Amino acid sequence: MPLLFGRNYTPQQVRELVGDMSQVAGTRRAELVEGNERGAGLIEVFNASGLCFSVLPGRALDIASAHYKGMSLCFRGNTGDVGPAFYEPQGYGWMRGFYAGLVLSCGMSFTGHPEVDPLEENQELGLHGRLSFIPAKNVVADANWEGEDYVIRIRGKMREAVVFGTFLELTREIRMNLGERRFTIHDRIENLGVDRSPLMFVYHCNPGFPLLDRGTRVIVHSARTTEWLKDEEVGPEAYSVVGAPQKKAHDNVFVHRPLADREGNVHVGLLNDRLGLGLYWKFPRTEIPILNHWQHFQRGTYIMGIEPGNCSMLGRAWNRKHGYLQHIQPGEVRHFHLEIGVLDGAKELRAFEKMVAEGIVRGKKR
Repeated sequence: MPLLFGRNYTPQQVRELVGDMSQVAGTRRAELVEGNERGAGLIEVFNASGLCFSVLPGRALDIASAHYKGMSLCFRGNTGDVGPAFYEPQGYGWMRGFYAGLVLSCGMSFTGHPEVDPLEENQELGLHGRLSFIPAKNVVADANWEGEDYVIRIRGKMREAVVFGTFLELTREIRMNLGERRFTIHDRIENLGVDRSPLMFVYHCNPGFPLLDRGTRVIVHSARTTEWLKDEEVGPEAYSVVGAPQKKAHDNVFVHRPLADREGNVHVGLLNDRLGLGLYWKFPRTEIPILNHWQHFQRGTYIMGIEPGNCSMLGRAWNRKHGYLQHIQPGEVRHFHLEIGVLDGAKELRAFEKMVAEGIVRGKKR
């Protein structure tokens, strides 16, 4: 039963109050036709809960922008929503289409800085793989009553394929209910080829201003965290509080091995106490054992990456060395589930912190 404006409504009560359900929730398809945004497509998702976002069917059904009550939840890069035809796969060309956004998918066979893997393809692998620039097929965007819930669903398929090589298919479903301030992503990856393939899959989530600001806190409970340059272990003091924009800043990358609660779920939060606004991520540790955490606090590119995945963003060599490089066999299917939600008000921020801390303690006692 939807919770709208502080009150629960039955489906019949909602129908009596609106002329069309688009008044309170729904999706709308459109086309981006100017400049290098041509081909990215657009699906606008509206929810009276205050959480609204835009999905790009031409860019792997990724979430290019998101707002809550008019406040942006993510960083927006200066490239705009570059269409797939403008992809530059060599080296760091991926950055020419890095609009950032709330969710940008990396993989499926590679993610990390450009490198050559002599044990697999033995050719240069471009930054963060091809997935983000693969257009979706069989796209459906609709909303319907399912029992007491009015459910928004977006579905589609992306294939990473090359003759004599990789043949992976990703089926994605994004779901959100009327009145809720959260949505879920369910990704199903199947190896349709005849040979095994590396499987490197990461959700590159990119919080930005005003959620990201000086003093914003990162909530992550980790069994072990290392930094990227020397692969040395670090503590929360290195990453848990956001600094102000700097004239000249360098990248900081941390690799967390997150702890799960009793149900096997990892909870990560980004909390802005001044605004009383937070964003959280929830995912099963069995599917997603790594949390990559990128910080770049420079003027004009004031951004953070919260990046859950089945591997680190440090490439094939690092993941092979540390035992995180996975392969998917012919005919094998892997599932990935991610929930992202908004926390509104100091009470919800405190409750989230308490829930996560207590859940981790109970998880350790299993």
